[in-house]
Amino acid sequence: MSQASVGVVIATRNRAPSLARTLRHILDLPGRPPVVVADNASTDGTRDLLARDFPQVRVLNLPSNRGALARTDGVRSLDTPYVAFSDDDSWWAPGALSRAAGLFDAHPRLGLLAARTLVGPAVEPDPLNEVLATSPLGRATDLPGTQVLGFLACAAVVRRSAYMDVGGFHPVLFFGGEETLLAYDLAARGWGVTHCPDVIAHHHPDPTPRTGRPAVVRRNDLLTAWLRRPLPYALARTRDLATEARRDPHARQALRETLARLPAALGARRPLPPHVERAARTLDTAAAALGATV
Repeated sequence: MSQASVGVVIATRNRAPSLARTLRHILDLPGRPPVVVADNASTDGTRDLLARDFPQVRVLNLPSNRGALARTDGVRSLDTPYVAFSDDDSWWAPGALSRAAGLFDAHPRLGLLAARTLVGPAVEPDPLNEVLATSPLGRATDLPGTQVLGFLACAAVVRRSAYMDVGGFHPVLFFGGEETLLAYDLAARGWGVTHCPDVIAHHHPDPTPRTGRPAVVRRNDLLTAWLRRPLPYALARTRDLATEARRDPHARQALRETLARLPAALGARRPLPPHVERAARTLDTAAAALGATV
């Protein structure tokens, strides 16, 4: 297959100028992939912009902010076998989608491909690239690249059938650090998740920090533990966060929001199969040593 077998889904909310830049880059790609923008109830004129300047783009005008679940709405609306995710501040390098399609074609068990990400006008490598490339999970004979259990959502390509098989991003998390849970769920169903550095994505994030994001990421990291990891592990992580909350306002917010969502997480709890839990433990050890997350 070719780039034409890869659709692009962009979830956005109130980022019209950045979204316009992203769309110009993607629509300029050779072959012009089909693009779906899932708009999370923007109020900044995003929908007018799309109707006026990008009539060739399919738009899902969502009635409320669905966070990362908007990506699933976008995937459902496409019929391409593979789907590349972009955020409203990221896009794909020329040739990247064709390369990704070729890797999926050649490796039927591949469920998700994590690209190499270059950041900003200086095209600096994202620090996560090195972490993914040196994952201690190594290679598998039936998969390309290096096996991982994490990725950047704005620089990932999925096999549509695999993504729908696991239900996509999880509703309990909403948004922020939602990638690990999807990687866990894919691996639990037997799908491969790998880092392939010859597939390139560009990311131009807003330099202004997003208010509340550190707490949200910590909340979702802990909720992921309650959703999929052994109970002693989840309890230990909760105790650690509670200890930090005594002195750290971000930790206090994360703990408070975790407790509010914990009943839903417990209701959806599905521990990882032993082989995936062993892989997750291996990555935990590596992350502790490196001070990073794979």
